[in-house]
Amino acid sequence: MRTSRNLGRKHAASEHGAPVNRALRAFLGFFAAPRVNIRRDYQKIRRRQRKLAAPLGSPSRATDYTVASSHGDHLIPIRVFHPKEQLRDEVLLFFHGGGWVTGGVESYTPTCSRMADLTGCTVVSVEYRLAPEHPFPAGLSDCYDVARTVMDQPHLVGTDNADNIVLVGDSSGGNLAAAVSLLRRERGERAATRQILLYPVTYWNHRSLTSPFESVREHGEDYRLTNVEVQDYMALYVPNPAQRRDPLVAPLMAKDFTDQPSTLVLSAELDLLRDEGEAYGRALQQAGNMVRIHRVEEALHGFIALPWMARSVRDAYEQMNDFLGEERKGEQRDREEKP
Repeated sequence: MRTSRNLGRKHAASEHGAPVNRALRAFLGFFAAPRVNIRRDYQKIRRRQRKLAAPLGSPSRATDYTVASSHGDHLIPIRVFHPKEQLRDEVLLFFHGGGWVTGGVESYTPTCSRMADLTGCTVVSVEYRLAPEHPFPAGLSDCYDVARTVMDQPHLVGTDNADNIVLVGDSSGGNLAAAVSLLRRERGERAATRQILLYPVTYWNHRSLTSPFESVREHGEDYRLTNVEVQDYMALYVPNPAQRRDPLVAPLMAKDFTDQPSTLVLSAELDLLRDEGEAYGRALQQAGNMVRIHRVEEALHGFIALPWMARSVRDAYEQMNDFLGEERKGEQRDREEKP
């Protein structure tokens, strides 16, 4: 059985829900995303994202490819980012956020390019199909198909060992990474060795009156992401309310958390998804998986897209690089100890 590990946290007071001081709240209010009606305006959001991303283009160290879907009825675009300096053999298979409805390879190009440079890893970004045009399980199926392809044929993304494939996702992308891992176990397939879940969606209920998580009540109406918006995203992704409790939609609803990848969960202190992400990490941990949970202080939902000099981004990459380095050392020790 794999042993569990937690990173120590330096912010014991905030861990227990101590209120953020008023001055900080006022300052962070300047960074709150404008409130939108997701169900009505998702296409406008996509157009805005494309407009902002257009001048950036694809960096010189990125290449576009496609992966065939399992049914052969469509191709799944991917973009492969190479770091300025290749420091690791790992390939980070990245599923973007955006509530399963917005976001994409183009809008996440700055984030993925920076991720490649700050980890020294190749990063593969997946352009999965979006809801509501393609509701659940379309996006998950695309992520699963790409994961299956690169794990079966790791040489396609520049590595000779499937153990080097690390699943990574932020927000709804973290949800998809966790669901891919559960789905591979469900189908009797080899699990990825590691996954990094950035402020993931892991539960189905984000109503302040009925959610079991205090962070939904603490931060469901203030910064970046609101509980109403999460509910709207979920409604577009999974139109059938009864289906939202499916573990492949809400991984925390799974009955079996065994045989999952070694996991790093990074939560954001001021994020309504904070508690459910950490709860998922504890559920994996209690099932015997190796897990690290780290809460990024004073961080908002979506912080990984901020410039690298932001404190939350520096903290996150310090944790990610430590996790990647330590897990590789642990795997090497295990091999050396085997007779």
